[in-house]
Amino acid sequence: MQSKMYLSKEEERMLVGEFGYAAQKAMEILVALGKIYDAEKLVPINSAHISGVSYANVGEDGLEFLEELASNGKVLVKTTLNPAGMDLDKWSLMGITREFADNQLKVIDVYKRMGIEITCTCTPYLSGNVPKIGDHIAWSESSAVVYANSVIGARTNRESGISALAAAITGRTPFYGLHIDENRQPTVEVRVSQPDGEFEFACLGIVVGRLVGYGIPLFRGILHAEPDELKALGAALASVGGVPMFHMEGITPEARLYTDTSMEKITITKSDIMNVKEEYASEVDPDLIFLGCPHLSLTQLKKVASALVGKKVRKKLWLCCSKYVKLEADRLGITQTIEAAGGMVVCDTCPVVAPIRDLGITTVATNSAKGAWYSRNVNNLCVRLLSTEECLREATK
Repeated sequence: MQSKMYLSKEEERMLVGEFGYAAQKAMEILVALGKIYDAEKLVPINSAHISGVSYANVGEDGLEFLEELASNGKVLVKTTLNPAGMDLDKWSLMGITREFADNQLKVIDVYKRMGIEITCTCTPYLSGNVPKIGDHIAWSESSAVVYANSVIGARTNRESGISALAAAITGRTPFYGLHIDENRQPTVEVRVSQPDGEFEFACLGIVVGRLVGYGIPLFRGILHAEPDELKALGAALASVGGVPMFHMEGITPEARLYTDTSMEKITITKSDIMNVKEEYASEVDPDLIFLGCPHLSLTQLKKVASALVGKKVRKKLWLCCSKYVKLEADRLGITQTIEAAGGMVVCDTCPVVAPIRDLGITTVATNSAKGAWYSRNVNNLCVRLLSTEECLREATK
């Protein structure tokens, strides 16, 4: 077993503190990770994406640690930020308290001082952080990781917020796991017929994520898939299981490499997929209906706006997206259509990381398999999992 990771002279200087406290602490974190995973060296990265932004998760201890890093630390590569615990502009309309808002803004400020772009989205690839195929990156946020590896063909492990930040500060990450070709091979072949739309892709992700755990599925039998469908599938795979990437024959960029690879085979039926919806069946009246976990694309917002034309939203409806997407939606009149109907376009956050129970919300409905899983298992909410069309019908009835 390798006991020591190779470091260049510059990396050695970082480790002994010649580049300041933040670079030293970051390098200590990366060296410790490299030792755990037997990495032979560090590899330069092109971008980073940082989770651990909501004050509900960071807390005072985390904020203090970030302040220490920000005292002399700056990121060396393009770095974006995961959702915070509130819309940074419209937090009072969400019902967020002044105390929480003040603390959340302190967290945002410390990231800003380190040179991190305040994107506050789980879809950085829709907000200007778009790696190329083969790029080494260091991303946290499980849904973004699986999308980057699978759909874009970039290379990242499932980083924590801390390890991604350490990589951003040093411009490097340990070379192990999914940075290495042989570790990107599929472990399970999944036979399935064409899912019908984004909702069924999400439910498929729940089914397969449970079966493959930390494996890498290769899907066969799917003839076409839109980016939003792949986003929904990957988010569900990564939330229920520990799936870091998937391949899809004829669709994702690396699937062609494994045409003749021998592996375990499983078949998923239409009833397997729809049984997921039955697991979340309930007649409960939702306090909140939300779409956008992961954050909505412009295409998805357009569809929602079209469906709400001439209708009146009668329940709390959040449509979560990045500011980057909302700016385009504003320009195209999409936001105005949604708000005229009574819906709320919420940026910078989502119900998974917001202090949702403090807002008096105990029941939710969503079209997101990931959102349903986290709402039930992390936030202890009563959850209904519905298609987009059903969510909007529920919001307007």
